[in-house]
Amino acid sequence: MQPARILEMLGVAERAAIASAEWIGKGDKMAADEAATTAMREALNSIAFSGRIVIGEGERDEAPMLYIGEEVGLGGEEVDIAVDPLEGTDLCACGKPNALTAIAVAPRGTLLFAPDTYLEKIAAGPAAAGAVHVDKSPAENVAAVAEALGKPVGEVNVCILDRDRHAGLVQAVRDAGARVRLIGDGDVFGAIAAAVPGTGIDLYLGAGGAPEGVLSAVGLKAIGGVFMGRLRFDLDKDGEEKRCRAEQTADVDLDGVLTMDMLVRTGDAAFIACGVTDGEMVSGVSKAHGCVTTESLVMNAAERTVRFVKTCRCGENGSVRFG
Repeated sequence: MQPARILEMLGVAERAAIASAEWIGKGDKMAADEAATTAMREALNSIAFSGRIVIGEGERDEAPMLYIGEEVGLGGEEVDIAVDPLEGTDLCACGKPNALTAIAVAPRGTLLFAPDTYLEKIAAGPAAAGAVHVDKSPAENVAAVAEALGKPVGEVNVCILDRDRHAGLVQAVRDAGARVRLIGDGDVFGAIAAAVPGTGIDLYLGAGGAPEGVLSAVGLKAIGGVFMGRLRFDLDKDGEEKRCRAEQTADVDLDGVLTMDMLVRTGDAAFIACGVTDGEMVSGVSKAHGCVTTESLVMNAAERTVRFVKTCRCGENGSVRFG
């Protein structure tokens, strides 16, 4: 992926973050999501490439824009794009940490058209590669991560979405002796944070959105992290219908383990997340002295690099602040 293309995607994520930040704490998650989606689509349509949305806001009949299969851009290089215009709509609406905008880009045909259903997930950092598995018990995975990181099981922090379906999982992790960090939203954040030092998260477990799994896999691939999943149509009230649809579009074993390389079939991909509200990985959008400042995480799988980018957009009377 050319550096210029990644820089363009960074600008897309930033514009979406700035737009949704206007709704922080205002209690209207729909308005926040619409603002982010509109800004992201407008930005994508200003770029000289032929982009195809493979992970987006839903099927065409459910989403007016950034729907799965939508073509964006002015024409040129053919790429696949996965987006979550505002991950953590509730977080933004309530002014809570870790709301962000996320986008991934890769050559055409390399990102999985993941069905919009649940995916049982496990994510961890590079040290745990080959040691954890989605089919292992929580206790086995916790023990493997503890050994890989060289820390006691009692100091392992496991991130899990706070959902009723995870009651048994939470208890199993605690019974194993590890700590649990429950999050209300932020599936992509939780998975990637497991591989980013300083977030306080060592392992991510639980069933979340399959589309978000593709976004997470792109980021984790850039840093050698671990990501693995298994589709769980049984947790979805519309699971039977979605499985029938997936049988026509997804070229993977719907009952098998999905590895990171199945979700992202290239080493040339990039993941960008821009903070909307402050969080452990990146700071949120801030305004002062006529400037709007954003902070983003840029993961480039081809280079195996992670960059933290702070951007200051100056208004007519703005001034740049350092530090």
